[in-house]
Amino acid sequence: MGSGFSKMKKQARLMEQQVEKMREEAKQLQVVGTSGNGLVTVTVNGEKEIQSIVIKPECVDASDLEGLQDLIKAACQSAYQKVDAQASQQSGMPFNF
Repeated sequence: MGSGFSKMKKQARLMEQQVEKMREEAKQLQVVGTSGNGLVTVTVNGEKEIQSIVIKPECVDASDLEGLQDLIKAACQSAYQKVDAQASQQSGMPFNF
């Protein structure tokens, strides 16, 4: 019974190492999402943390802040979808820890 337990512990350590490697890769991944034909650009990492938001000046209209908010949200969703697609392609599972 002892050797079976040792194998399980070894497999668990290997899995932990693989998960940690995937997390490190996720941190390094940079994905860009856009909306409004490039008026808003959002860059996120593989952990879906926003790294930057770029808003072109012609997009800013004080009388239409709701439209700008929608563009930011759409750019974020675009980037998140790209992260999921790339993560699924690389590992067969998304980076949702």
